[in-house]
Amino acid sequence: MATVGTYYPNLIDAQKQSAEGTVLEILSQQNPVLDDAMVTVCNQQATHRHMIRTGLPSVAWGRLYKGVPQSKATVQQVDDTTGFLEARSEIDVRLLALAKDAAKQRLVDSAPFLEAMNQEMATGIFYHDVATTPEKFKGLAARYNAYYDGPNATKPNVAAGQVIDGGGRGADNTSIWFVTWGDHATSLLTPEGIPTGVQVADKGEEVTLDAAGNKFYVKSTLFSWHVGMFVKDWRYNARIANIDVSDMLSGSVDIWKLLREAYYRLQSRRLNATSSRIAIYMNRDVLEVLDAQSSDRSLVTNAGSYNYNAPGLKRDSVEGKEVLTYRGIPIRETDALLNTEAALPAFAG
Repeated sequence: MATVGTYYPNLIDAQKQSAEGTVLEILSQQNPVLDDAMVTVCNQQATHRHMIRTGLPSVAWGRLYKGVPQSKATVQQVDDTTGFLEARSEIDVRLLALAKDAAKQRLVDSAPFLEAMNQEMATGIFYHDVATTPEKFKGLAARYNAYYDGPNATKPNVAAGQVIDGGGRGADNTSIWFVTWGDHATSLLTPEGIPTGVQVADKGEEVTLDAAGNKFYVKSTLFSWHVGMFVKDWRYNARIANIDVSDMLSGSVDIWKLLREAYYRLQSRRLNATSSRIAIYMNRDVLEVLDAQSSDRSLVTNAGSYNYNAPGLKRDSVEGKEVLTYRGIPIRETDALLNTEAALPAFAG
């Protein structure tokens, strides 16, 4: 059974019955993250304050006439911020007068703005960092920015313990992400009092200027998206970083081995599907190599037929859609993941 459940409504579910839902459906066609992402309302207007547990309390066996030592969990307070992304579409009123369906024409002509907005948001989920761009929000890569290459039993209790090293040391690296969506794991944020998702505002007919300074009339539409992101518990995500793209394309990187290592770092692999929405994100180059490596002999019986019990790539039905899965987890292809990532350093704790 695939690991994306229906217990939590996602971003698209929340907007399906509205005009904004149509826009989100269009965006999700090119940004598969929107098929999985969940949204939490900020608890401090445009900021979300939450506590990350960094250690468990100690426990002790009791004895008669003996007390039990006090203990408590250690936690860290984190404030995650939001930012707003906007796009403005202007369409000549004379073009709309020629259209059979003016509303549809406006949406079609707005598509390039929506696509640019979509690409920026998809990039932000993985790469934005408030340390360098404070007007944006903190994405995943800024949180999982070092790797740990030791055994699981001794991994550090920090996000680096969830990062697998793919071996690349140059500047042509990429990553694979296991992301668990949920209010206990990873979620997008929306400010208090602000509607969820993309908002569409018809600004009506306005006067604008062409390149020569001459006036003409347009119908203006403003698209806005106020959003942020938080990670409540880093153990529910895993990153395979430092995948050297050149080596991968030449066939010298074992993607299956890396997927297996990341899978066993993932806390949510042991949970029921209804309590989490787990997905794997990779770009098309990685997915193509993974597809090619799927003919590995471990997936095939000695008689030459496919071994359906092997933990390989399979086709599953997830919420009415046929998707490719790894160990029951849907694989999402996204162009937001670059082939030009810098190599991550080892964790120095």
